Amino acid sequence: MEVIKDTVIRVMQGLQVGKTGACGDDLRNLLKKALTKKELAHIKFNYFRKGTLSLRVDSSSWLYSLNLKKEGLLAKLSKKSREIKDIRLCIGEIK
Repeated sequence: MEVIKDTVIRVMQGLQVGKTGACGDDLRNLLKKALTKKELAHIKFNYFRKGTLSLRVDSSSWLYSLNLKKEGLLAKLSKKSREIKDIRLCIGEIK
């Protein structure tokens, strides 16, 4: 019989992969190439699901700024990964 602890760990790991998607690390690397260091300091990868990349932004001014660049960013990321269909930006903690 399998120990409950091992089962819980396996389930939690599966949930984490489902949240970020299988290519979560690849998306983080793509963001590093597509955005400036200053922009990267104000965002955090939230999730990638069903073609939608969600990013948390630390302030409303950065949310506005990145929304202005959203189409260009989506075009850059779509060239590198055809899985990305949309980008959602929301205000939240990035720590």
